[in-house]
Amino acid sequence: MKFQQTNTIPNFDAVFKQVTETLPKGLLSLHHDLEKNLRVALDSGLRKMSLVTREEFEVQSAVLERTRIRLEALEAKVADLEAAHLPKTEPVNSQQPETPNQAE
Repeated sequence: MKFQQTNTIPNFDAVFKQVTETLPKGLLSLHHDLEKNLRVALDSGLRKMSLVTREEFEVQSAVLERTRIRLEALEAKVADLEAAHLPKTEPVNSQQPETPNQAE
C-alpha cells in the first residue's frame, strides 16, 4: 500500500497570505520577514507537539490491526490447548451443606 505525502495542514499558505496581505505594500521586506518568521514559529510549535504524518499514522494503524489479529488467533489457540490438556473435572456443587442454626 503506497500513500502520497501531503502537506499536514494545507491552509498554512492561506493563513500566511491573509496575515501578510494586511500589511501595507510599502513594507515588502517586513512582509517577507514576517512570513518567514511565522513559518518557523509554526513549524517549531508543531514539532514540539510530536505530531506524525497521515502516512505514518496509517502505517502504524495497519501494524496494530495485524498485531491484534495475531493476538486474537494466539489467544484462541492457547485456550484450545488448555482445554485439551486440562483434566476434565466434575462441576463443583454450588449448594453448600446446611449448618445447624446455633442461635435456636
